[in-house]
Amino acid sequence: MKLKQILLMVLVSGLTTSAVLYGYGRYFRKEALIQQGGQMPPSNYVGMFDSNAGTPGQYVDFQQAAQTATPAVVHITTVIGKSQANNNLPKMRSNPFADIFGDDFFREFESPFRQAPQRASGSGVIVSEDGYIITNNHVIDEADEIKVTLNNKKSYDAKLIGRDPSSDLALLKIEAKGMPFLLYGNSDNVKIGQWVLAVGYPLNLETTVTAGIVSAKARTLGLNAKKSNTPIESFIQTDAAVNQGNSGGALVNANGELVGIVSAIASPTGAYAGYSYAIPVNIAKKIINDLLEFGTVQRAYLGISYLPETAPDAEREKLGFKEGQGVMVLDVAKDGAMSGSGIQKGDYISKVNGVKVTTGSEMVEQVAGYKPGDKITVNYIRNGKEYSTQVTLKNKSGSYDVVRNSALETFGAEFETLDAKKARDYGVRGGVVVKRIGKGLIDEQTRMRDGFVIYKVDGKEVKTIEEFNAALSKGQKRVMLEGFYPGYDGAYQYPIEME
Repeated sequence: MKLKQILLMVLVSGLTTSAVLYGYGRYFRKEALIQQGGQMPPSNYVGMFDSNAGTPGQYVDFQQAAQTATPAVVHITTVIGKSQANNNLPKMRSNPFADIFGDDFFREFESPFRQAPQRASGSGVIVSEDGYIITNNHVIDEADEIKVTLNNKKSYDAKLIGRDPSSDLALLKIEAKGMPFLLYGNSDNVKIGQWVLAVGYPLNLETTVTAGIVSAKARTLGLNAKKSNTPIESFIQTDAAVNQGNSGGALVNANGELVGIVSAIASPTGAYAGYSYAIPVNIAKKIINDLLEFGTVQRAYLGISYLPETAPDAEREKLGFKEGQGVMVLDVAKDGAMSGSGIQKGDYISKVNGVKVTTGSEMVEQVAGYKPGDKITVNYIRNGKEYSTQVTLKNKSGSYDVVRNSALETFGAEFETLDAKKARDYGVRGGVVVKRIGKGLIDEQTRMRDGFVIYKVDGKEVKTIEEFNAALSKGQKRVMLEGFYPGYDGAYQYPIEME
């Protein structure tokens, strides 16, 4: 009788365990389908769902995760050969891989004459069975040709779908079906001390896998500020070894899920020196979905200024900053999303939609996952007491509308329609004033200054911003901007190569 009872207990225990594992597998698959448009997990994940690689307290074996990831990470090679329209003056241009070194060590002069084509390489991650690939913007920046080579040596010409210098991300597409791809993980769940793999093509080697742990989160390096006025940075820091060519590659967890896009290293020498950085996949998913749906990234803003984590101790002391309470608010814009929310100067933002934030980069990472018009809950601390408020996020111009793709965005400048009275005084029928030049095509390719008035594009008159944008949205590869500086004689022309 005892033996029968023992056997029965063993049988029940076994069936229960099988049911739990089956249910977990079904749930995991369901979550994967929800995250990536209902696609079935690809063949490179065979056996992965039965692995206990990520089970706490278990020995971590990266073999299955590596086998899952390597078929979905590609080698990207580019050809950069066209000359820049730079007004016949040599102009400094960053090497496509400068950002991975964390400084400007690799730079070169670009001649006004056509040079021999330059070649560069990096990595990318396939995220759909029909061939969409995420990589870094700096990997494909200025490229005339982009070629993708798979782990099995098969090569494709790639089309650039969209790019976002603010986050250093780009989306490519190859014409293929049934591709292996990586499932998205959740970078919010990545913990310090967790094991991760970096997968890519460093130093023009074949697919290379390195392992390390997450050593920090929400790091800000200031790299994206070189290319954008509104940079997004909240890097995952690891000690997985990466080198030139790893840019755009995959950071995966022990379950084979994509948790980041490898982007940079911190190095005094230009070679790996101990730390590498990856863009959290939650940011990447949002950027890529925006590029697909709208053609441009939907940036949402809280409408506040805040004390950065890099602020000197003297400034912190002057403001009475208290550690551990959250992100200190320095000002609330009158027409921003926070206006009327109850949040005031001196408050500390402690949570965004329930996620705790202690630094500005953590707050930016959370807000980057939303678009204008989205409603979020913001918790804030005042005089030691926590409050919450509902906020509807706005776009850069202060409205709740999503922004459709505009050629003006690539110019990196602020524009306004020329005042009608001033137009009459200047003797023109209208025009567009370049109010402020930031990072973008105008800054990179011309010597234009703030205050320039554009009244012709490719020889045709433009009187308003709308006409200006329409003139730029015809798919031309090169445009000629013509205008004048108020108070100075003569017209000026600035040719720009559209990317």
